[in-house]
Amino acid sequence: MRMIHRWTRKRAWTVSLIILTSLGLGSYLFSCVQAASPPTTTMDFYQLKALDLEGKTISFEAFRGRKVLLVNTATGCGLAPQLKDLQNLQNRYKGRLLVVGIPTNDFIGQEPLNGAQIGEHCLRNYGVDFLMLAKVTFRGSNKDPVLEWLTSKELNGAFSTRIWWNYQKYLIDEKGQMVDWFLPWTSPNSSRLIRQIEKP
Repeated sequence: MRMIHRWTRKRAWTVSLIILTSLGLGSYLFSCVQAASPPTTTMDFYQLKALDLEGKTISFEAFRGRKVLLVNTATGCGLAPQLKDLQNLQNRYKGRLLVVGIPTNDFIGQEPLNGAQIGEHCLRNYGVDFLMLAKVTFRGSNKDPVLEWLTSKELNGAFSTRIWWNYQKYLIDEKGQMVDWFLPWTSPNSSRLIRQIEKP
């Protein structure tokens, strides 16, 4: 009986493994098909609007003709030193690249500041003078429209992504098309990001 019971458990484990592997492969293939399929509905990047730290409305139409790197930021995050590198990146590609910070407090309260406090902290500690938008969230019913556009293939026509942590990065080209995205720990000086910025 023990032998039969052991054989049955082993068989059940093998069947479970086969099913899980099949499901994983199926999900992967589905995501590939989804990535390759044309979007059903998209929204023009330049139709987006947002508030800056002072409450002024920013129309993304003003970004037309330049690459834009959008980053969800948090001043209390361990990755906050990237702010200095992001500023240097904009300085390096002045006139060709705009960096736009989007402060959020969605990860364990790492953005406790509000409004002008965020701008003052970023300027004082990291020399930031690139555009910082008002603090928003990407969670729940109050999800920010800009972050929703960045993470939804139905809207941006390119990628559906999950925001894993602060300092995830999204690169938009001169025509308002999303061309790539980068995980939070990807350095602003990474060769992959630089290559995408320098593409004609």
